[in-house]
Amino acid sequence: MIQKRLLENCAALTIAGSDSGGGAGIQADLKTFSALGVFGTSVITAVTAQNLKGVTAIQPINPDVVQKQLVAVLEGFPIKAIKTGMLFSAEIIEIIASTLADPHYPKAPRIIDPVFAATSGSKLIQDDAIRLLTQELFPMAALITPNMPEAGILLDEQLETRIHLEKAARQLFERFK
Repeated sequence: MIQKRLLENCAALTIAGSDSGGGAGIQADLKTFSALGVFGTSVITAVTAQNLKGVTAIQPINPDVVQKQLVAVLEGFPIKAIKTGMLFSAEIIEIIASTLADPHYPKAPRIIDPVFAATSGSKLIQDDAIRLLTQELFPMAALITPNMPEAGILLDEQLETRIHLEKAARQLFERFK
């Protein structure tokens, strides 16, 4: 009964990688949704083998399977918000962007978290995918949430202080609004 009520009132979608350590990715997003009383749905873009020491393997999900997951969720649940995380490849980003642009699907607010690396430093996105992320998904975003290193990559600058962060936030807003 509770799950049905939550589903009818508030469902959110996370599109991200699976973190076998449980501290990030799909697992962390679903824990957060649940803690906030939101029914969580997910689209898995990659599976990682990781723990507190680092990432030892990444297996991207076939882009066709990513699209099928996304369509199934968008057609089957009343999605009120969408958050992305680790998207890994240009092909996966293209599939997500084209599917979310389809007018048949709800235009729920989109939070784009440009996940480039794990806390351990392991790279979680292919080089050619960053440009596509900024060109295809950033324009769809209600909010973009880069951390300090990600903002530095997006601006090609070293960010170290609060003053740098405030300036970077303004620059990112102007560049990607």
